[in-house]
Amino acid sequence: MITTDTTALTIQRLSRRYGSLIAVRDVNLELEAGKFMALLGPSGCGKTTLLRLIAGFEQPDNGVIMIGGRTVVGPCGAGIPPEQRRVGMVFQDYALFPHLSVAQNVAYGLPRSPDREARVQELLTLVGLADAGRRMPHELSGGQQQRVALARALAPRPALILLDEPFSNLDAGLRLAVRNEVRQILRREGATALFVTHDQEEALSIADLVGVMIGGQIVQVAPPRELYERPATRAVAAFVGETNFVPAEAHGSVAQSPLGPLPLLTPHHGPVQVMIRPEAIELTVDEDSPHQIVERNYFGANVRCDVRLSDGSLISARLAPWHDVPPGSRVRVSARGPLVAFAD
Repeated sequence: MITTDTTALTIQRLSRRYGSLIAVRDVNLELEAGKFMALLGPSGCGKTTLLRLIAGFEQPDNGVIMIGGRTVVGPCGAGIPPEQRRVGMVFQDYALFPHLSVAQNVAYGLPRSPDREARVQELLTLVGLADAGRRMPHELSGGQQQRVALARALAPRPALILLDEPFSNLDAGLRLAVRNEVRQILRREGATALFVTHDQEEALSIADLVGVMIGGQIVQVAPPRELYERPATRAVAAFVGETNFVPAEAHGSVAQSPLGPLPLLTPHHGPVQVMIRPEAIELTVDEDSPHQIVERNYFGANVRCDVRLSDGSLISARLAPWHDVPPGSRVRVSARGPLVAFAD
């Protein structure tokens, strides 16, 4: 792995073990300066442990961590303490000091200098709280507290911002607005950020890159659309979003399946599982078809139909809300391609 001047974070073969449990296993990662990356994975996959290792709150059993081109954990295990790593941290519960004003919270990590007050005001303006400097944390809403925590993390101009489940304490109605605000703030500041989340929609909608962590390993890093449409493994495909896996027999760029011939993105030969996202499926009423709708659920923005295929297997389709074909209807099933397939 080659580190350049534009690389904010480099991780090489990083591992952390707790007794017989390997929480982080040989992780390699590189994050370009100015990028916003989401680390996505199921509970217990090691993503928060990885964040704590980068921040310096825990020490790895082996591996290398470089931040802003500087080695903070070397191959021999020696590490630079957290306060010297040039890392800003935004915690899940914000961790604001309740006895300090908003301005004092933001200024906390700044050295005393003539520019200190100007930097605090610059950041409060950046996060939309220019007139809130004298207020106390308990006087703010959850979204405002989130922005103060972000301003405090940005204040010393760190090489890297780490955010641990930063939106999980917000209600659903506020979460969308705040996460978009945070993305805009980080971009205006030109910050590099790595944030941990288990919310797939959150990761796909606001990050430049998404890393999927499963079983202590980062199994794929890609832009959101590529990750969703071209997952590297069946495990990634099954974890990210809802999907169907249709058994088929591949002959080059076409696979024969219960749906008929399916075009493949890359050639395969032999038994495969073809990934078909529910929104890529189209249903057409056809009383002569062997496929039948067995369940229909209306969700407002879309309709989900479960279809039993001729071989007895079930697939799900997400259709426009005006699709009004009732359960029991016979339908012809087609899929927009080309499609990703995994060797069976």
